[in-house]
Amino acid sequence: MTNTITQLFKIKYPIIQAGMIWNSGWKLASAASNAGALGLIGAGSMYPDVLREHIKKCKDATQKPFGVNVPMLYPNIEEIMNIIVEEGVKIVFTSAGNPKTWTPWLKERGITVVHVVSSVKFALKAQEAGVDAVVAEGFEAGGHNGREETTTLTLIPMVREHLEVPLIAAGGIATGQAMLAVMLLGADAVQVGSRFVASTESSAHEAFKNVVVDAKEGDTQLTLKELAPVRLIKNKFFNDLQELYKKSPTVEELKLLLGRARAKRGMFEGDLEDGELEIGQIAGLIHDIKPTAQIVEDMISEFKSAQKKAQQISI
Repeated sequence: MTNTITQLFKIKYPIIQAGMIWNSGWKLASAASNAGALGLIGAGSMYPDVLREHIKKCKDATQKPFGVNVPMLYPNIEEIMNIIVEEGVKIVFTSAGNPKTWTPWLKERGITVVHVVSSVKFALKAQEAGVDAVVAEGFEAGGHNGREETTTLTLIPMVREHLEVPLIAAGGIATGQAMLAVMLLGADAVQVGSRFVASTESSAHEAFKNVVVDAKEGDTQLTLKELAPVRLIKNKFFNDLQELYKKSPTVEELKLLLGRARAKRGMFEGDLEDGELEIGQIAGLIHDIKPTAQIVEDMISEFKSAQKKAQQISI
């Protein structure tokens, strides 16, 4: 499967394993890369020295290309970027910030840059900033999301209509059928998050992985738009938020309830009651925990089967 994205990243399949906080350590990233996808280390949950350790271990575990996802709203951003350069990482996905801030600096150092957006407006801003590709992420996605609530099905063709650089679709994609669908809509590749959370190599807590597997339709919802919109599994913390919303809370009151490190408590430490459990709507279609290589193999097999089926459809 050769196209602009496989050529850009020098990978076998146009599949990117999303760099998710508390889920995407070196084990998952290296396993994804070894399976022919592009693995990403999620720097958003790592102190600089921890990120350096994960990059080093990933380099030892794979000879294939891998990258680092960097949410630009986190502290220590300059130190993180310098570590990425020092360790020879050649691919960086940025998110949650202005792409103009770091794209030129990274590209001057020979790094391929991709930026994650949730709207046509920000896709064009990323293109103007000089990125090599754009990830357009729909409303279905887990974790932090766009305020526009544009679904992947409508976002991808709208972005494709205006974008010249390669386009990667994200949000609600966990199968080869979905991969084919968004590529028919104009995407060159897919970025997959939730499906890789429920992998054996994911650094997520086993209890959280099991919650993802058990999730059904309607078990997630976007909330906290006043701070940073995030899609969560409905648990005690989520219900506490809803009770607070009934009182028309201030931003400060929301911040007070959210507190610190709640995502770590939920996804990494396995606090299923008071932790923040971030996952996409597609969790309702994820029924097992399996090796990353098997996930990639299954997606490619499903993709090819869906291609054949599509050729038989007539009107």
